[in-house]
Amino acid sequence: MALSHDVLVVGAGLAGMRAALAAQAAGADVAIVTKVYPVRSHSNAAQGGINAALNPEDSWESHAYDTVKGSDYLGDQDAIEILAREAPGAIVELERMGVVFNRDEHGRLGSRNFGGASHARTYFVGDFTGQAILHVLYEQLVKSGIRTYNEHFCSQLLADGGGAVAGVTAFDMRSGEVLQIGARAVVLCTGGIGRVFEPSTNALICTGDGSALAYRAGAPLMDMEMVQFHPTTLKSNGALISESARGEGGYLLNSEGERFMKKTAPNAMELASRDVVSRAAQIEINEGRGVDGCVLLDVRHLGAAKIMERLPQIRELGLEFAGADMITDPVPVLPGMHYQMGGIRTDVHGATPIAGLYAAGECACVSVHGGNRLGANSLLETVVFGRRAGAAAAEFASGRKAASLPESLRDDEERRLRTLVERPGTERTAALRLEMGTTMTRQVGVFRDEPTLRDAERKLALLRERFAGVSIGDKGRLFNQALVAALELDFMLDLARTVVAGAIARTESRGAHTRVDHPRRNDAEWLRHTLCHHTPDGPVVSTAPVTITQWEPTERKY
Repeated sequence: MALSHDVLVVGAGLAGMRAALAAQAAGADVAIVTKVYPVRSHSNAAQGGINAALNPEDSWESHAYDTVKGSDYLGDQDAIEILAREAPGAIVELERMGVVFNRDEHGRLGSRNFGGASHARTYFVGDFTGQAILHVLYEQLVKSGIRTYNEHFCSQLLADGGGAVAGVTAFDMRSGEVLQIGARAVVLCTGGIGRVFEPSTNALICTGDGSALAYRAGAPLMDMEMVQFHPTTLKSNGALISESARGEGGYLLNSEGERFMKKTAPNAMELASRDVVSRAAQIEINEGRGVDGCVLLDVRHLGAAKIMERLPQIRELGLEFAGADMITDPVPVLPGMHYQMGGIRTDVHGATPIAGLYAAGECACVSVHGGNRLGANSLLETVVFGRRAGAAAAEFASGRKAASLPESLRDDEERRLRTLVERPGTERTAALRLEMGTTMTRQVGVFRDEPTLRDAERKLALLRERFAGVSIGDKGRLFNQALVAALELDFMLDLARTVVAGAIARTESRGAHTRVDHPRRNDAEWLRHTLCHHTPDGPVVSTAPVTITQWEPTERKY
């Protein structure tokens, strides 16, 4: 049976669900393809909150400027203005859908401070804001009746004769069947590439599937070198200790008990932007003032009652994985891979350069984060640009006839997957994935230089060659997770090479990208986006201008 929809959304996190709801509201027949059930999406992991200039003393212009400054002036200011302008309405809409945001003693929505922000504009639900919003949006999804193809792995984008996207092939993990699903427009909302690094704060499902699909289809990936390292993650497993701890007043200490951020950001201290705090923490560790390769997060002075009310989840993480109860002890933390600022290049409506293909959320680069994302702007991006991408995709679909795709495309994809399962080999997916992840963390981390990056480039090219020798142990069809893991690794190897290629090309230090051999920001040559284009031999890098509307670059100080 032929399957077809007006708009097909790939991914069911916050961006995907918001895009699907917006497309349906615009009159489109909509479906979602997702490799996990929607409420298992990585949007669950967002802890701290969502930004908006709702307080009378705040303004969208202040929010926008803070975001531009936080981006180290690499963010496109037209997109940032849209983000900040639409933020208050997005928060009110979520609250009316049923998100139970924290309220202050007067019954009004209560906010907390977050890094890089000039006002307390982060609205939250304890320290599990993403989970709260995700479940409310899922209720809206169920209410809408939108079809979801759960536990389906999207393996390729399909194009019509003119090069426009016309659907996908998807591997049904429950049955082993390969489906061909036609669509007048496709919206990619598959999240970030976190598991290209090891460890990472990201869930194991964050393998950059949508970014790789678009890249292979000919869409450029923008600013992939801009990888955010969160300053407070756990050493044992990379688990995130939310910025909300510092937002509530937590301190960062070195082995000498010093609040070392006073040296780097004397005004903002621990609430400087994430790239600034991560570099400062890594310097303390590198120069021998760490504690077992970590610095210390101290919230004891907040008191047990406040910790249990505002930070219950991260207290539990510290107890379980670090053996430290933040009520009585500082928690050892270190910078860890957290977020990908770069992604599929889109305009402010989520449109990619490929007709019919849209993207939103962390897999997209619109670009509102530039060189460094401010905490709590990520959840905001998913709902603002998810909605915009869904609406734009519906409008595009309404003016387009459905493409006639031959069934042979599905048959070709089934043969490809069967060949992958049956081929002989001595390499193992898990071993290659671990080697890729540790290489990226060690050699493409907080501090970078050309010789180390070139060595990483060489190692990744060898891993790509070795992937041809991967053998899949499970030869069955039902829930073949070994096959899924191999497909994910295939995508991640492409994406890892784009991160390194962008990092080599950008011969300056800006935002999260710190080149010790090029320690200064170079606006004259590098107030530019990097674009990675796919070729059989690896990524080719070009550049594109940054959109500036009203804020000219100045020196960043916190």
